[in-house]
Amino acid sequence: MLEIKICGIKDLAAMDAALAAGADMVGLVFFPPSPRNVSLEEGAALAARARGRALVVALSVDADDRLLDGIARAVAPDLLQLHGKETPAHVSEIRKRVGLPVMKAIPVADAADLDAVPAYAAVADRLLFDARPPKDATRPGGHGRAFDWSLLSRVERTKPVMLSGGLDPENVATAIRTARPDAVDVSSGVESEPGVKDAAKILRFVANARAAAAALAPAVEKAS
Repeated sequence: MLEIKICGIKDLAAMDAALAAGADMVGLVFFPPSPRNVSLEEGAALAARARGRALVVALSVDADDRLLDGIARAVAPDLLQLHGKETPAHVSEIRKRVGLPVMKAIPVADAADLDAVPAYAAVADRLLFDARPPKDATRPGGHGRAFDWSLLSRVERTKPVMLSGGLDPENVATAIRTARPDAVDVSSGVESEPGVKDAAKILRFVANARAAAAALAPAVEKAS
């Protein structure tokens, strides 16, 4: 079954909207340059709201051990998302240190970027494919950019694959049909402005993603 993640949640209203829409995962960002950044205290309160209703994903970018330890203690997420330039060796070290499943984001602009997949698949529990950010970007994601989703057909699916980057309620169905991911992730695509989630957009995104996945299910069953 397709999993849906609403990322960059900053307040309880947005969290309630994501949960009411039926999101499987909710993402909290711990990266100050992002307009979606939350403190450990805010993250703990948001995680408490979601606990038992959706998986809590904590996103960090090249975080030091102090922040990672703080996230693990205060927020106790179900999954740690590493969205920086962490090497495969560092991903393995972090996974052992925090004792949590880890999802590694891989930026994609062209097929050559997929060369990194085997090394990360060997050490991460999940892989997230996001559009490579602009060269002058101050953060690695949340720019509303998409990449060629058909590239994911070249990825050997040894770990669950999440698709991110430029998704919104209008294009998520096409993205799912093209990339056939295990999960989809949205942030800016369900916002009225950077960092401000729109409940109606969240609801449409989840509904359209579910419908697209359901439409694919008969074809997958027939093929198997």
